[in-house]
Amino acid sequence: MQRKTKDIITVFHKASSPASLRVTTLLKQVSANATEAATEDQASDHTHQTHPKRPEFDLNITEDAPTTDQLQTILEYVGQNKIGTVIPGTNSNKDALKKFKESTDNFKRPVIVDWNNGHAVASENESEILKMLDNLKKGE
Repeated sequence: MQRKTKDIITVFHKASSPASLRVTTLLKQVSANATEAATEDQASDHTHQTHPKRPEFDLNITEDAPTTDQLQTILEYVGQNKIGTVIPGTNSNKDALKKFKESTDNFKRPVIVDWNNGHAVASENESEILKMLDNLKKGE
């Protein structure tokens, strides 16, 4: 059986933000639990257990602002309706990029990005984040 490479989850983090700290703590816990629960034989999946298995993923936590290219990808992932959650006060890619170029401080953290599966969450909403992680592709 061929092992799939792990998905990469990036958290654009701000250490002075309580919301961002909560999100990084949550993701570290989920990542540790996924690693602990991983077995060689995923066929012995006991979904009835209280802790549903999530695929393992590589967690990348950065305080750097995204590059312009990364931001464009993130805006694409969150969708037109949620651009303002990434760059507050904007509602189009053009406005968001302009405001971001004026100051990277306009980028609202935390933003969690699943690069492999094309999802991003610009929120501290735990259920939204866990839902994104539940959608990580299972090893194929």
